[in-house]
Amino acid sequence: EEEEEEEDEEGSGVRVTPALLKACTGEFSLESILLLRLRGRGIAHLGCLADCSNLEWLDLSGNAIAGLAPLAALRALAVLNLAGNRVASVEPLRGCRSLRQLNLAGNRLRSLRQLRCLQGLRHLESLRMRDPLAHLSNPVCATPTYRAALAAMLPGLKAIDGQRVAGRGSELFRLCRELDAAL
Repeated sequence: EEEEEEEDEEGSGVRVTPALLKACTGEFSLESILLLRLRGRGIAHLGCLADCSNLEWLDLSGNAIAGLAPLAALRALAVLNLAGNRVASVEPLRGCRSLRQLNLAGNRLRSLRQLRCLQGLRHLESLRMRDPLAHLSNPVCATPTYRAALAAMLPGLKAIDGQRVAGRGSELFRLCRELDAAL
């Protein structure tokens, strides 16, 4: 069902092409691109993005992206911002073994089951599913316990939605939050 939805949405919108990437970065070789910012460009198709094999930092926020298949080849990718898109499946991200920070706020993720594929990402430290300041969320965030369930499912996370869940300071943060709730 999700694949059909992705195919329906790929009918229009901007496609990532070598010409677009070279114009944005000034690089002649797609393998030379390490950092790429394609925020708010109406992109619906990731096209040749898989050819940017050394890409480490990618901002695709504010587009119309539903399918992530080309991202599976980006083994060096450490930071990925997909906020404000149409993503309903993150399965291709399973291949992004170096991923440390992932922003999925404002997409179409409905259940925690859809995030299980991230369990193999041993370096993943920060995951954002909602961003209250930007008014971005996912349907799964309506479940009051989604943050605790994410922390249990992905024990390596140090931050969920910008709030520390592990590491130095997390205990103090939790105590302050409980105190605020009590007041």
